[in-house]
Amino acid sequence: MIEVKKLVKRFGMKAILRGLDFSVQPGEFVALLGPNGAGKTTFLRILASLSRPSLGSVKVAGYSLPNESAKVRARLGVVSHMPLLYPDLTAEENLLFYSRMYGIVDQQERITEVLGMVGLEARRRDLVRTFSRGMQQRLAIGRAVLHDPEVVLFDEPYTGLDQDASEMLDEVLRSVAAKGRTVVMTSHDLARAEELATRFDVLSRGVITASGTREDFKNSNLLDFYKKALEM
Repeated sequence: MIEVKKLVKRFGMKAILRGLDFSVQPGEFVALLGPNGAGKTTFLRILASLSRPSLGSVKVAGYSLPNESAKVRARLGVVSHMPLLYPDLTAEENLLFYSRMYGIVDQQERITEVLGMVGLEARRRDLVRTFSRGMQQRLAIGRAVLHDPEVVLFDEPYTGLDQDASEMLDEVLRSVAAKGRTVVMTSHDLARAEELATRFDVLSRGVITASGTREDFKNSNLLDFYKKALEM
């Protein structure tokens, strides 16, 4: 579903990604781990067609970036640091706007389904500016999966959330993954990543230094794996 080969991204003379190889099979939930400045957000922005690679090839859902970015965006959902919601519209109006943009046929039916999935059915007619950070993040996930994308990208979705909001977000992410979507999530929360993901890749110094599945940690833990990967 995602195939990246020899990806390089430079900003001026500084290389952030240095010949990165990365592939994800349909239905995998990959946690992309790494220290601050490793290039995780830069990499997700390239996958989301928001930034162009300097060198290398990138394919998402069978389409090449950046040349087929419109086709990729139609099959992609993105949750970034910003919720990308209109604060002076209601939750329902926000989703109606995006459903029209994506050409969804049964708009009201789909909006009701998504609001139920993210636990906001009772707040559908409330303005988004009255929502807590956690509620906005849940609605942002609803926006991202509204058009039933094949691939969903989450960039640090737990940033700024309290414990209750984080636990609710856990359930929403499990629901998203249970639909069989391909998910890539960046996170600094190793415990949550270990609970949610099926595969764990460590990005360090511009390349993937280690990759492992849940099965690999039966006799160890993700923290040890992560520390060893940063030493490579």
